[in-house]
Amino acid sequence: YMNFLSAGLGLHHLRLGNAEHMKTFIAEHGRFLQAISVGSVFFGAATYIGNGPNFMVKSIAQHAGVKCPSFFGYMVKYSIPVLLPVFTLVWWLFFR
Repeated sequence: YMNFLSAGLGLHHLRLGNAEHMKTFIAEHGRFLQAISVGSVFFGAATYIGNGPNFMVKSIAQHAGVKCPSFFGYMVKYSIPVLLPVFTLVWWLFFR
């Protein structure tokens, strides 16, 4: 989140550590902040490593002997078919 927020601020020649710059960013570029926040929260769930609980559940399942899909297998079998429609719905409801 912080990396993308810093990059978004940098696009507008603003700095992350400056409170006045943050106020300006929120007031003038609020859509950027919304997109960064939603992207960080929702797209973190699309991979094992982007979301702590996903990785924890995978580790516990593997320790118990359950066969888990690979990194890309997880994305292809679960993330794309389940989350892509959800992300599209979120976009349609909040960002169009």
